[in-house]
Amino acid sequence: MMKRRRIAQQHLEQPGQELITKKENRELKIQVGRSGDHVKELTQRRNHINACNLSRHLITHKGKELYPCLECGKSYNRSGTLRLHQRTHTGDKPHKCMECGKSFTQSSHLKLHQRTHTGEEPHKCIECGKTFLHSGALRLNQRTHTGHKPHKCMECGKSFSQSSHLRSHQRAHTGEKPHTCMECGKSFAVNCNLRLHQRTHTGEKPHKCMECGKSFSQSVNLRTHQRTHTGEKPHKCMECGKSFSQSVNLRTHQRTHSGEKPHKCMECGKSFSQSGVLRSHERTHTGEKPHKCMECGKSFSQSGNLRSHQRTHTGETT
Repeated sequence: MMKRRRIAQQHLEQPGQELITKKENRELKIQVGRSGDHVKELTQRRNHINACNLSRHLITHKGKELYPCLECGKSYNRSGTLRLHQRTHTGDKPHKCMECGKSFTQSSHLKLHQRTHTGEEPHKCIECGKTFLHSGALRLNQRTHTGHKPHKCMECGKSFSQSSHLRSHQRAHTGEKPHTCMECGKSFAVNCNLRLHQRTHTGEKPHKCMECGKSFSQSVNLRTHQRTHTGEKPHKCMECGKSFSQSVNLRTHQRTHSGEKPHKCMECGKSFSQSGVLRSHERTHTGEKPHKCMECGKSFSQSGNLRSHQRTHTGETT
């Protein structure tokens, strides 16, 4: 109780800290102008409003939450915040976009959405000039300039610029894969990987090459393909100067210099520099022959051996 009185006294003693709102103050001034006889009554009303606002403000210091949700029990210190929360239970979305008809629970969310129609991007990065719809997106962009990574993994110490990236990373430790394909049951740690996987079922290939018309399910595959037209090989080996169109090919090549063979056969212990070579090797243990000749039915463990065999039917020579 003494603490509450002390906080109240500090607020009332500080100049310029009047708790009455601007709107309430303006309304009182208008009424004073109409009739000077009621100054005493209006002063009492002003004091009452200040007392109410002070009591509401003091709740933030005490951590007391007076407005509980009867649906889930969560409490809030403002009735307006409770009303917004209750819409998560009722599904009420009173703020509607006149452009496309989409509705929102909060007016602020509607204003942000409307920028997708107007193209307005009011948040500009002073460093690179890039503009954004949301202030949050601007802050994330600024971290690419500052290198700030405030979200740290307690398991391995790795840091991230975005909390969502940290959560995705933590699944590498927990093994959690919450995103499941309804078609085949395969699960993924990240939702975007599930969406890419679903294209293997739907056959969707939205990324089209303007040069030859070939389409791809992923934008990264399109960019890699376009290098077959441009001849671009941006990934260069610092050891010998050889260049590659794909970073994965550079990494595989670098193992010829380092001697690294990270892919180990669990059956015999033999190691390989490429995972594809390991898979081919493992077939010597399992006897699997997945590559079948459509001409005679003969099967092979490696696609290269199938191609050599098919030449016996076509008469083609190397």
